[in-house]
Parts: sequence; C-alpha cells; structure tokens
Amino acid sequence: MDTGRKAGKAYEMDMCSGPLFSKLVMFAVPLMLSGILQLLFNAADIVVVGNYAGHESLAAVGSTSSLINLLVNVFIGLSVGANVLAAQYFGASRMKDLEETVHTAMVLAIGGGLFLVAAGVLLADPLLTLMGTPKDVLPLAALYMKIFFIGMPATLTYNFGSAILRAVGDTKRPLWFLLTAGIINVILNLIFVIFLHMGVAGVALATVISQCISAALILRCLVTSDAPYGLRLDRLKPVKTKLFAIARIGLPAGFQGAIFSISNVLIQSSVNSFGSVAMAGNTAASNIEGFVYTAMNAVYQTALSFTSQNFGARNYERMTRILWYCQGMVIVVGLVMGGGAVLMGPELLRIYQSNPQVIHYGMNRLRIISGPYFLCGIMEVMVGGLRGMGCSLLPMFVALTGACVFRVIWIYTIFAMSHTLQTLYISYPVSWTITFLAHMVCYGIVRRRAER
Repeated sequence: MDTGRKAGKAYEMDMCSGPLFSKLVMFAVPLMLSGILQLLFNAADIVVVGNYAGHESLAAVGSTSSLINLLVNVFIGLSVGANVLAAQYFGASRMKDLEETVHTAMVLAIGGGLFLVAAGVLLADPLLTLMGTPKDVLPLAALYMKIFFIGMPATLTYNFGSAILRAVGDTKRPLWFLLTAGIINVILNLIFVIFLHMGVAGVALATVISQCISAALILRCLVTSDAPYGLRLDRLKPVKTKLFAIARIGLPAGFQGAIFSISNVLIQSSVNSFGSVAMAGNTAASNIEGFVYTAMNAVYQTALSFTSQNFGARNYERMTRILWYCQGMVIVVGLVMGGGAVLMGPELLRIYQSNPQVIHYGMNRLRIISGPYFLCGIMEVMVGGLRGMGCSLLPMFVALTGACVFRVIWIYTIFAMSHTLQTLYISYPVSWTITFLAHMVCYGIVRRRAER
C-alpha cells in the first residue's frame, strides 16, 4: 500500500463493526467543532459589522440569511444525496460505484455553483423587496447578497467534497480546512471593515475569499488521494445512473431545506414589520441559536452517515442502536447548549450590539426558541435515519406539512390575531414537535419495509 493510500486510510472509519458509541462520538465531535468554528467565523462578520458599521448594516447582513438558505438549500440537499450514496457504496464495498459517485458529485457542485452566482446576483433586489426589507436596509442587504453569491462555486465545492469525506468516516480533515479558511476570514473582516471602511461589502468579500480557500484545500485533498474516493480531473464527468441516484435522495432533502427556508422567509418578513432594531435583535439571537443548531446538526450528520453505511451492509440491528444513541446525544447537546444560550443571553447579545433595545428583542427570541431547541434536534435525527435508508421523499412531505404549511397557517391566523414577536416565535417549537412525531411514524414504516 503506497503512502497516499495509507494517509487516506488513517482518516477512514468502519461504521459497520466494532464499538458503536465511541465511534459515533469520534465522528460527531469534529463535525460539531467544524460547524461551531464556521459559525464563529460567521459571527465575526456579524460582530464586526454590528460594532463598526451600525445596526442598519447588522440588520442587512442578518436579513439575507433566510433568503440565501432558500436559494442554496436545494444544492446542499444534493450534497446530502452524494453523502448517502457514497456511504452506502463504501459500506457495501462497491468501490467502482463509489468512484463514479464522487466524480458526478463534483460536477454537480461546480455546475450548481455557477447557476447560483447568476440567480443570486439577478434576484437579490426583487426578492429582498418582496420580503419587505426596510428602505434603510435594502441597498446594503442587496450588496451583501450579490457579493456573497459570487463565492457559490467554492461554497458548493467544499460542501460536496466534505460530504464525500464524511461518507467514509473522515470528519477531521474538513475541520482543519475550515479552521484555516476561517482564521483568514476573520483577519480579512478586520482589515476590510475596520481599516478600509468597506462595511457590508468588506464582510461579504472576506467570506468569498475564505470560501475559495476552503474549496482549494478540499480539492487538493481529493485530487492527491489514491483512495477509491479520490478525484481524477480527467474523469470529471457525470455518470447518468449516479446523477439520478443522487437526485432521488438529494432533491427531496434539498426541497425540504427550501421548504423550511420559505417558512423562515415568511417569518423574517414578519420580523421586518417591527423595524430595523427588532431585526438587529432577531439577527443577533438567531446567530447565537446557530451554534446550538450546528452542534445538533452534527449528530444528524452522524446518524445519516452511520445509517447509510450500515444500510449498505444490511446491518439493521446496528441501525436501531445508531438511532437511539444519536437521539440521546442530541437531547443532551440541545438542552445544555440551548439552556446555556438563554442563561447567558444578555452577555452574548451584548457582543453583537450594546443597544438595550436590540438585547431586549434578542432575549425575546432566545427564551422561546433556544430553550426547547432539542425538539428540533430529535426531529433532525429522525430525518437522518430515514435518509440514511435512502428514503427522502417522505421526510420532505412531512416537512412540507409540519413546517411550511403549519407556519404559514400560524402567521395568517394566530399571529394575525396577536401581532407580537412572541406569538411569531412560538410557531417554531410547536412545528418541531408535530414534525418529530410524524417522522417517528414514517421511520417505523420505512424500516419494516427495508427489512422485508
């Protein structure tokens, strides 16, 4: 075995045998650190712009997040499809299929990124206007969004590349790549915003440069690897069967993410009606919540990858243990981090903005959403179990009903009758509970069919 193959082997993980809980933790912790680091670097954007460019700039950056997610989530869903398919082939030792999946996935990443550049630049102004973004925030928000979307090819390259590495158990190298790019992002933020006074444009440009660096690092990792999941530029073309298989799993996952984003766009539009100070408080609080969600999402990714490999190897009993271990892990993470965010809320919000009104609005959101955030985590882990078995349409329809439709009805009925931010925010934990229960029923049905 040559040196390149040995190096890749050291990062791989056999998820189908051996001690389970310790492997789940070893896989999840680097993922959590990666997500938290990414959010720390994103928070640096918010902190720098909030403290050195004013609350209008803070509101501008925050008001684009739900819209960005809406446009990007379909392609992030396709990366989930690539992760599931690659993990199933790796678990089943079908290395030729794994190789074809990798090359098809990277073509999707590049093509999808170029599409999003055009979509983001052309649709920024009309979509932000449609969301009711205040006039004092709109030009800044549109500028931030246009620059941000220029980096989409790099963003998707990193996401698809890290999805491939996760499929074979490697969550460590993406962590180091992200750490390197993130440090550069923070340094560029300080230079562009504080010293060059570029405001939201500086924050967006720093993000694009850091995304290009993380993409370059993960491409180098895949291109120099001699493993079956290595990338060969001369073979970079889509394989029709693998493209359809990725789409079969990934498109429903992406549409599910988009569905959640649609409801979040509606909620953001409702928040916008309370003015720029409320928007700034909402932005800061949602940024803090992002740390809790990202840590829980690492457990979802763990359930997804472990279930996929074991489904490929037909280890059904081990899949049951994976699900319950991950549920226990996500509840602990959600309660500890969500409760901590509420208890330390005023101090954390003060990092973003010292305005007492901004802190007041931020605490309103944290108390209602961050406290019971573990409900979102257990819902996500159920989805990971379903997608790991290759079932993606059913979770999408459940999300459509439990999240999007329910929240739309909530906004136009209960929120319309009681027009307060508290009433608006309560729709989150209620929808998580309903959707989790529905996913539980779906998992039981799909699992029995798979075993038959």
